[in-house]
Amino acid sequence: MFPYKTIFHLDRNGNQALYLQLANQFIQLIKERKLVPETKLPGSRILADLLSVHRKTVVACYEELLLQGWVESIPKKGTFINSNLPELHQQNFIEKDILSSDNKIGFNFYTDISLERSFLKPKEGFMYLNDGISDARLTPTEDLARTYRRICSRKDIYKEMSYGSLFGNEKLRITLADYLNKTRGLNIKKENILITRGSQMGIFLSAKLLLQKDDNIIVGQTNYTSADTNFLQRNANLIRVNVDENGLSTDEIEEICQKKSIKGVYVTSHHHHPTTVTLSAERRIHLLNLAKKYNFAIIEDDYDYDFNYNHSPILPLASHDTNGNVIYIGSVCKTVAPVYRIGYIIAPSSFVNEAANQRRFIDRQGDALLELTFEDFIKSGDLDRHIKKVMKVYKSRRDLFCSLLKDNFSDVFSFDKPKGGMAVWLTLHKKYSWKTIAKIARKYKLEIGEWRRYDNAKIGHNAIRIGFATYNEEEIYELMSRLSMIFNDIKSQEFTKFT
Repeated sequence: MFPYKTIFHLDRNGNQALYLQLANQFIQLIKERKLVPETKLPGSRILADLLSVHRKTVVACYEELLLQGWVESIPKKGTFINSNLPELHQQNFIEKDILSSDNKIGFNFYTDISLERSFLKPKEGFMYLNDGISDARLTPTEDLARTYRRICSRKDIYKEMSYGSLFGNEKLRITLADYLNKTRGLNIKKENILITRGSQMGIFLSAKLLLQKDDNIIVGQTNYTSADTNFLQRNANLIRVNVDENGLSTDEIEEICQKKSIKGVYVTSHHHHPTTVTLSAERRIHLLNLAKKYNFAIIEDDYDYDFNYNHSPILPLASHDTNGNVIYIGSVCKTVAPVYRIGYIIAPSSFVNEAANQRRFIDRQGDALLELTFEDFIKSGDLDRHIKKVMKVYKSRRDLFCSLLKDNFSDVFSFDKPKGGMAVWLTLHKKYSWKTIAKIARKYKLEIGEWRRYDNAKIGHNAIRIGFATYNEEEIYELMSRLSMIFNDIKSQEFTKFT
């Protein structure tokens, strides 16, 4: 006889009703063929007595199994496992596969090795290099929370809680258009704005609309890795040009345009990613003229416009665009905190309309309540006040960071003090390698990160981008201390090797 009394385990203190626990265990036994089709189940009184439960629990269980089609009831004979159930074919796994059953998969799917990245899990006591992010501790969370609560308490807020515009909240678009017109010299209306979930979505949608297989897009020899990946996902050809102290070489771009059809140029004009250099005024005008002459798009990713320490921000290319060639991408993620996924695409309205059509298939709309919160945050002047506050903090951190690097590591690093942004482009002396440093760094609880991604063009510049904004003064000193221990270790090994 089947061991009903011992095989079922019921949790009388659990959240799930006993009859459902019992039914689910029956289903599992049926799927495993431990109870085969046409097996007669015990009567409700008998099973209730075996399991020490009320008869109504067993009756409810049998009714549930009957409704789901696992059993059939035959009048005057009893309840039987459904005779028409097909056998569930399962692969035989060895023990180690059973232990990792969460990774079992019964179908094929496409993978792309170019998208793989190793994200580190935080470890106690470790410091992690980043490529320039804001300090989340400076986020005005209380101000934003108060605004969010006030908006949510409005009597008519329910109107914002259903499906909304594909373009993002209309109030935010109007306020953002006014703000960018005043602060960045643009001349736009709400129809030129699509609210996105950050600049990454802006790059993704722009690439999708501009590029098809074998189309050509120009990028820097050093370039933002995620942008490269987006363009390659469209099977486009990346044509790389040199980047010097004045940004992308527009002379090289002109030479390429004379020989090939170009669909776009990607540029981080304010602070080139990753080297932090600014595209000069002469090259800005040259690039706009080339775009008009050769009918290509300029994807201008202005990811950290607000952070300038030596001068006022330089107006973006989009502010000088009179021919509709520039797709301007930005976000508040860098300015406030990465968790607030609000960005924007600014472009001619026809492009924005199509971008909205494409966006709805991956993200029907944005977060209207969060967008309304930031509409208020911008309109009230809170955003500008926050920028002024953190600018002073980040400038102080930049100065300390660069001063300590210069005083203590001039024999191993070379760099130019950045005029803006939140990171330093650090070139390592050719006799050292980031691979060795990354390995030894773990000994001193420092993670260098994915240093290889800064050289997708494989030109061997031996440089990486290191953010300073996220560290306070004490943490900057600690970081420098650990770097010092790492290089002392390396130099000690070199000395031992040659003695």
